[in-house]
Amino acid sequence: MKTLNWAILGTGTIANEMAASMQKHGRPAYAVGNRTYEKAKAFGQKYGIQKVYADFQEMFIDPEVDIIYIATPHNKHFEFMKQALENGKHILVEKSITLNSAELDETMALAKEKGLVMAEAMTIYHMPLYKKLREILDAGTLGKVNLLTMNFGSFKEYDENNRFFNRNLAGGAMLDIGVYALSFVRWFLDSKPDQLLSQVRTASTGVDEQSGLLLTNQEGQMATVMLSLHSKQPKRGMISCERGYIEIMEYPRAGEAKVTYTDTGKTEIIEAGDNADALYYEVLDMEHAIIGGDASAMQLSFSKDVMDLMTAFRKKWGVSYPEEER
Repeated sequence: MKTLNWAILGTGTIANEMAASMQKHGRPAYAVGNRTYEKAKAFGQKYGIQKVYADFQEMFIDPEVDIIYIATPHNKHFEFMKQALENGKHILVEKSITLNSAELDETMALAKEKGLVMAEAMTIYHMPLYKKLREILDAGTLGKVNLLTMNFGSFKEYDENNRFFNRNLAGGAMLDIGVYALSFVRWFLDSKPDQLLSQVRTASTGVDEQSGLLLTNQEGQMATVMLSLHSKQPKRGMISCERGYIEIMEYPRAGEAKVTYTDTGKTEIIEAGDNADALYYEVLDMEHAIIGGDASAMQLSFSKDVMDLMTAFRKKWGVSYPEEER
């Protein structure tokens, strides 16, 4: 099987996690680039990466690069995605994949035109547990999924300059943590919700810092989502069905779920995958999509649905970013 060369754009926390995961599995990334060369050089030395670009722009035209993993701030994704696709590179992009639906539509069209695989680095779509739970639900033992209940809350010290609250860095709860909750919701619903209600509290910088969402789709399935950057909540998801429910803790990278059958009271622990390998599962699925010629495993259509939802909520709230106002 052909070895695909990965280049990492960015050297922040999640880029470090990805590089460490690839190194752990004996296949370090091929190249790294960053606006600051010294940071890229140190990153490359740390993770055994052989090529460090003096100018990160060289990454886009390097003939040895097959896939670019984009791990820059949200508001830089769009321009880098276009550069990568225009130069024939497959791309795996950290969430949120773009700022809004218009950016995603444009890059999806470009990827299709170029015959390239483009995907969002959303752990939920690639963890073995979620694939296993989907099989269990499809088997029908628990009956129809009726309600999803989601929590995701972090406590962040208020600082208008950090990325969580900085409007110029596409801050706010929706793009930072809401994308996980809504990706979970979309994974288990039969279709994209088309009825949306919400309440929001905004920070002095104009970004969303806390919200409650209520979503319903054409099948009558409902989801509630509570997001906060000011209150720590357990990362807990629950899927309520006709004959039982599934509980998942730390759901972004979960490897275990508890199933309760309400007719008998029986409980069952489902285990699949290892949360320590969450990012490597993304790598494996991405390579399979490219080599096998089937991009469906990357769930870009789900990413599209989630982006449509996030864009719709922000539009209702009047929350926008400078890039959207030009």
